[in-house]
Amino acid sequence: MTEVDTRSSTCPARTTRRYLSLITLLVGLIALISNPLQGQFLGHNFRGDFGLLSGSQPEPSLYFAPMYVRFEADKLRNRFGDEIRPDIPGSVDSNAFVAGIWYVSDFKILGANYGFMVFPGFSDNVFEVPILGVDQRSDLGFTDLYFQPLNLGWVTERVDFTAGLGITAPTGRYDIEAEDNIGLGMWSFEPYVGASVYFDEARSWHFATIAGYETHTKKKDTDIKVGDILTLEGGFGKSFMEGALSLGVAYNAQWKVTDDNLGQSITLPEGLRIGKHRVYGAGPEATIPIATKSKLIALINVRYFWDFGARTTLEGNALVITATFPVPSVQLQ
Repeated sequence: MTEVDTRSSTCPARTTRRYLSLITLLVGLIALISNPLQGQFLGHNFRGDFGLLSGSQPEPSLYFAPMYVRFEADKLRNRFGDEIRPDIPGSVDSNAFVAGIWYVSDFKILGANYGFMVFPGFSDNVFEVPILGVDQRSDLGFTDLYFQPLNLGWVTERVDFTAGLGITAPTGRYDIEAEDNIGLGMWSFEPYVGASVYFDEARSWHFATIAGYETHTKKKDTDIKVGDILTLEGGFGKSFMEGALSLGVAYNAQWKVTDDNLGQSITLPEGLRIGKHRVYGAGPEATIPIATKSKLIALINVRYFWDFGARTTLEGNALVITATFPVPSVQLQ
């Protein structure tokens, strides 16, 4: 069997964070203190969509990558890490379906292969109002559109590098007063850099990290501006079967770097404050090939995360299942 580059198993990873963000509760703690009011929104970047080989671009080809994402949580933690319960009992659960393309070319920019991606998605839930107990649920609908006009990848003997720019357009339905939004009503811009390090000559043992810094415009018809968000994601693992099978542990970390600016759009009682959030996650990841004797048809990637260390946000778990189809199929021998 010819070598199958495991980097192709990561091609849908970045897209998930934008759509997970649309199905994740965007709430924070309101603690009774005398400090000035601060907002607490999440952006389009949700930690957990990247894992093993997050710093690698796949081999030049066209990839089709449908995926399913489920998020659920039943804990809301304050800025000290103490658990508090929202007004609505039970857990939060949401689902998303994403299908898109990623094209990696042989064209070089600064020695890197140039690529681009477009990933539309559908969600049945979006949480956006930063007040405890507000659950905005809708029928399945088209969410905000994520695309990368710039996706670069470098390959060396022991290290891969990637860099680029991700943009999320506010194509999903949004109204600040609605309870069935399917979008966040803002543009998001996220430059990113990443690297995957290989510890052996066969490139079977690897450790990767990718970092994205997300900024936002004001939300539609409001003066609300979400603060900047820093997200780190990656994983440690091992590849088998000449790269077709990978197993390991994925991780993520996210911090709100600057305060939200609520302007005059949202008014909360005097003396209430919502602090900047942080949260970490980790869990198993596996990539399994689907192939005949002569062709690699798809790579099935499954990733599961448990949150921990949450402050001023939800703590839960997420499941991501992706099928990556190279077009045309990879010939084996």
